[in-house]
Amino acid sequence: MDSYQETIKWMFSRLPMYQRKGAAAYRPGLESMEKLDRYLGEPHKTFKSIHIAGTNGKGSTAHMMASVIQTAGHKTGLYTSPHLLDFRERIKVNGFKISKAQVVEFINTHKDYLEKEKLSFFEMTVGLSFWYFKKQQVEFAIVEVGLGGRLDATNIITPMLSIITNIGLDHTQFLGNTHDNIAREKAGIIKNRVPVVIGDRDIRTQEVFIEVAKTNNTTIYFAEDSPINFSSDLKGNYQTKNIQTVISAFNHLPHVHLENNIIQQGLSNVIANTGLKGRWQTIKLSPQVILDVAHNKEGLIFVRDQIKTLTYKKLYLVMGFVKGRKVTELLALLPKDSNYYLSSPNLDRALKLAELKKQLKDSSLQINYSKTVAKAYKKALLKAKSEDLIIVLGSTFVVAEVLNQIKN
Repeated sequence: MDSYQETIKWMFSRLPMYQRKGAAAYRPGLESMEKLDRYLGEPHKTFKSIHIAGTNGKGSTAHMMASVIQTAGHKTGLYTSPHLLDFRERIKVNGFKISKAQVVEFINTHKDYLEKEKLSFFEMTVGLSFWYFKKQQVEFAIVEVGLGGRLDATNIITPMLSIITNIGLDHTQFLGNTHDNIAREKAGIIKNRVPVVIGDRDIRTQEVFIEVAKTNNTTIYFAEDSPINFSSDLKGNYQTKNIQTVISAFNHLPHVHLENNIIQQGLSNVIANTGLKGRWQTIKLSPQVILDVAHNKEGLIFVRDQIKTLTYKKLYLVMGFVKGRKVTELLALLPKDSNYYLSSPNLDRALKLAELKKQLKDSSLQINYSKTVAKAYKKALLKAKSEDLIIVLGSTFVVAEVLNQIKN
């Protein structure tokens, strides 16, 4: 394949990714990933890593960690998922996306193996990231778990430190339908004698983490025990908890000591250093437009609480969802007098418009439906006055479509 576009098209068509396809693309287990890693020469052993799992906040936490370590002068790899606008957002070194040429080179060089072994999109992407980090000679890599932890493709690493941000009832079809079950899956990233930081001390899950840490002869730290006299350029109120988790992580990162001024500098420049988008991101001031990737109960509760702190005349919520979401329950978390502009994001596992209308047929909310997210956003923008507030949320893909519309 000669071009990046051809390569990306092949990746998406031949190797369906979970975020777009759902259960059909989910393949838990580490055997194929371990085999791919050996085939590539075990690149994950060439850098120090920090592994981050959790239901919410792991992306923000990963970007904060990377920003601070970059600020300290270390060459830093960052692997996260999903992406918003460009596949290459998933793999960065010192804030710069992997080049299109490197993506093409990896696929062209290893295409026969990838096809023969029928590797999943996610396994292939993790392999690409570790291969690239080795090639770039990164010193540290911040690695975000894709789904769960125990059976996630990233879990072949033995990190310096493991972080689990929090536990919510998300992806229950894969991880279990109780906080205890999901905590056990996420706790699968806890390794023998590798310290672990837990971002949220929850009575429903803390004993699981303590038990798994004990089994692995390692020390467990709860982030609430760390002071949070630090701030960040990420403005969502929910970032306070993530900042505390990051501070705890740096307090307990083996063999690495960073001065407080370096930590604060890194936290103050997360967006500039890493390019993070979609976390309480203001893209317009009159009317104010905020984008946030919150999509589950825990995330939307944070959004609701932050809305209470804002001044506006009318609230417009542009939202879309993926299959499996109980939309009525999620909308019940948000202000009743909101003006809802709902649509279906453009992906296979989106909750389609017909199903969305069916779920909300008895709703007394003010709802306006659109065929596309772009049209829903445009309608809200035309309706809102300068003193009003528009928030786009409900799915990473909803935020991505609005960002893409603005870009174009």
